[in-house]
Amino acid sequence: MRSPYRQAVAVALGFLTIVATALGAGRSGLSGSTSQAWPGYTLLAPIALPTTYLLDIDGNVFHIWESDAPAGNAAYLLPNGHLLRTEQVVPESGRTFDRGGAGGRIREIAPGGTVLWEFVLSTSERRLHHDVKSLPNGNILMIAWEAKTADQALAAGRDPSSLKDGELWPDTVLEVRPTPPRGGDVVWEWHVWDHLVQDVDPAKANYGDVAAHLELVDLNYVVAGGPADWNHTNSVAYNADLDQIVISVHEFGEIWILDHSTTTAEASEHTGGRYGRGGDLLYRWGNPQTYRAGGPQDQILFGQHDAQWVATGLSGQGHVLLFNNGLGRSGQSFSTVDEIELPLLPDGSYTRPAAGEAFLPERPVWRYESDGFYSPNISGAQRLPNGDTLICEGASGHVFEVTSAGEIVWDYTNPFSASGPRGPRNEVFKVRRYAPDDPAILQILAAP
Repeated sequence: MRSPYRQAVAVALGFLTIVATALGAGRSGLSGSTSQAWPGYTLLAPIALPTTYLLDIDGNVFHIWESDAPAGNAAYLLPNGHLLRTEQVVPESGRTFDRGGAGGRIREIAPGGTVLWEFVLSTSERRLHHDVKSLPNGNILMIAWEAKTADQALAAGRDPSSLKDGELWPDTVLEVRPTPPRGGDVVWEWHVWDHLVQDVDPAKANYGDVAAHLELVDLNYVVAGGPADWNHTNSVAYNADLDQIVISVHEFGEIWILDHSTTTAEASEHTGGRYGRGGDLLYRWGNPQTYRAGGPQDQILFGQHDAQWVATGLSGQGHVLLFNNGLGRSGQSFSTVDEIELPLLPDGSYTRPAAGEAFLPERPVWRYESDGFYSPNISGAQRLPNGDTLICEGASGHVFEVTSAGEIVWDYTNPFSASGPRGPRNEVFKVRRYAPDDPAILQILAAP
């Protein structure tokens, strides 16, 4: 049963939904639901707002968390019922890493609103961005930009003509052990910068044949003239059975899989760890142009987001599900949600293509697409226990559930918006739905 506090909150937020609709969200809230929809609670963290909402299956606000900063961008529930939320804060001076997805702070917030833990990494040298992942041991995986000057980039073999911003921000993945109430210890890290290959400057140690080193990242693969935000990694997920990490690398049109079993020292090298490759890429997929194994016609991913493994026990378990934004796809504007069956070998490694060929599979094993379905940025998808897929068409704040046949059985548009230079903003980075008996939901129900 809801507490009097939660009942009051629900009534107040029902009124706010009406107000938000009146302020210009042309269609908002729940617009359709059938008995086929998977029952649960949907976590909604509008990018432009400091408030995070938990919705019931009828689209009503069941619980809220308030903060003092907009999302930056992801938010999740922890098993203890706490909210794990990325937030936007900026450095006090110097480089601000002012790009989409910029965050800088992570907070753990109790159901009652108390901030239990806060971690800030937002300096002129590094800044957290986009996404986080809570690990089984309680540590948190994070993505961060780290600045490299033009001199550092050139010393590594970057083509001087591909430094349009005069610097680079390669990505790093950090594992942080929280030390409440503030701060944390970095206990593991992986850096793109340690796994480069280039064929521009033969005097450099990383000079080599890009096509022969599928496990390395071509320092001179660039789009749009070579912006500082070179990789723009926008999601991070973890597979405990394999002890592997998958990241979505927006600017490359690829997902990369990394070995998390390495030590930090091994993660900076090319050997070591459970799979013997150190921090080199175990697998990559989506755009074989990045390793000279194809042309534009072979690219499948275009600015994708929210790559994650489908959980054990669900339809497509072990596959990777993602939102394929389709930005620049064959000159057209349409998005898809793609499910990828990985070429996994019994030891947890992946089938490696022959020279000049692309990583398998040739195409997704399942895809959702529909006329008018498009989000140029953000967005995500989640496989549900009934086999349906929950999709967040992020730019429009549109969240809906589809069956494997593509039938929409639950349809909601975020009505909570904030004013922006171009009018009201109701964008949502991604959403997650939690079962009524999920430990997080039970903890929230039991909270005073």
